Amino acid sequence: MNSNPANTTNPNGQGAAGEGVPAAAAPATSPTFSPLYQQIKGLITQSLESGEWKPGEIIPSEVELAARYKVSQGTVRKAIDELAADNLLVRRQGKGTFVATHNEDRAQFRFLRLLADDGAEHPHVSRLLECRRLRASADIARQLDLKPADPVVLIKRLLQFDGEVTVLDEIWLPGAVFRGLTLERLSEYKGPLYAMFETEFGTRMIRATEKIRAVAAEPAVADLLHVPSGFPLLSVERVSYTYGDRPVEVRRGWYVTTGYYYQNDLS
Repeated sequence: MNSNPANTTNPNGQGAAGEGVPAAAAPATSPTFSPLYQQIKGLITQSLESGEWKPGEIIPSEVELAARYKVSQGTVRKAIDELAADNLLVRRQGKGTFVATHNEDRAQFRFLRLLADDGAEHPHVSRLLECRRLRASADIARQLDLKPADPVVLIKRLLQFDGEVTVLDEIWLPGAVFRGLTLERLSEYKGPLYAMFETEFGTRMIRATEKIRAVAAEPAVADLLHVPSGFPLLSVERVSYTYGDRPVEVRRGWYVTTGYYYQNDLS
């Protein structure tokens, strides 16, 4: 990363708020203008993606970053505010700003939105059924931005809440990214799945899109979830993305919502 960015000018020939703008932010063709804090946000994101600051680590202070990028502290603060809103950074009062990690409890429930009717976030236990490598179907390849028949890893697991089987997950991952992922390795890891992807494979889930619909349980699914065939289930289809908006997971889940509901926070 260029830590000594050059100055640039806006279309009127004036510097943006009188501050330096990183040279990397100036496009080579079809000139465009974006707010300075957005450019700083992009540079901080590049450092996160490159691993300069690891998940859970503290990042430099706003004063240090302002000096690094030759901008005001207020510009850096606005960039960090947006990164915190995007769940890439976490502010801790009196301690500083840290790289967000999936090892935090708050991150686990950000992607698992099943809550009990009393509104509580109940702990769950994962039971692995299988983990194997296979060739991607046309549908999975399209969603993961792969070629058909490219290698993928398929994980199947059950989630138990309060001792009751509640969720069946089928998870597809790009094989090139998750080389060496085996059932034995998954079984030995005791933390959340996304935390394992982050710490052992350098792949952090940044955001996800989901499609949710009501379905009737097919016999094979019903058997695993211990419900009658045709039982009403919630089907959740998710595509998860890492830095650069690259898709790195396709997940299909079947949820028993007796005593539970699926919560999404809209803003």
